[in-house]
Amino acid sequence: MGKLDGKVAIITGSTSGMGRDTAYLFAKEGAKVVVTGRNEARAKAVVDKIKADGGEAMYVLADTSDLGAPQKIFDATMEAYGTVDILFNNAGMLSVAPILDCSLEEFQKVMNVNVTSAFLLTKLVAPVMKAKGKGSIINTSSVAGCAAHWGPVAYCTSKHAMNGLTKAMAMELGPEIRVNGIQPGAIRTAMLDSAGGDEALGFMKVRAPLQRFGEGSEIATVALFFATDDSSFITGQLVRVDGGVDC
Repeated sequence: MGKLDGKVAIITGSTSGMGRDTAYLFAKEGAKVVVTGRNEARAKAVVDKIKADGGEAMYVLADTSDLGAPQKIFDATMEAYGTVDILFNNAGMLSVAPILDCSLEEFQKVMNVNVTSAFLLTKLVAPVMKAKGKGSIINTSSVAGCAAHWGPVAYCTSKHAMNGLTKAMAMELGPEIRVNGIQPGAIRTAMLDSAGGDEALGFMKVRAPLQRFGEGSEIATVALFFATDDSSFITGQLVRVDGGVDC
């Protein structure tokens, strides 16, 4: 038996990187996985692999900078599976613009993807979980939510906001729903590459006691812990998965 047998899990931003690895792991553990992202070819590839490996999944094309995307994801999930047990708010957008160069449009888009979409999707799934008497919500934050030196203004602000959102959700949605957050450091993903990869972020590797970048699978195992009863007495917590930077 898998740890998530019979569960339905929505994972936003799951066509690549940490979300994709989490989708694979959740499906392996028996969950029916709702994959979301903007690129249909990548979304289909993730779902096809899950099905080829004996799992069950579907995809919903959704751009979480669009505030209508959460409703689209929720409606498709309910139509296909009739319920939801796990929500992993993982969709993310990086902005490297400093404050004097960051437009209001860019700032708001980052906030929509990184924070507001999670707020809206949680409002939709929470009544379903409450009615069932159980649910787990996991939010992707970042080490950029811990200190300003890890990220430029829009990204840094959004991740600090995600920390507060996680704690407020946990306080308000208990006892039926547990809400926790993951704060990745430098993880090998397309987002890391877009920020300059090893050349730009090598300093994080040097400052980490483990002296390397993380892998998406190392975020997935933490998400699985939060999604299962292995973490049944944990809520409102933010766990850094960062190789120990600034420890």
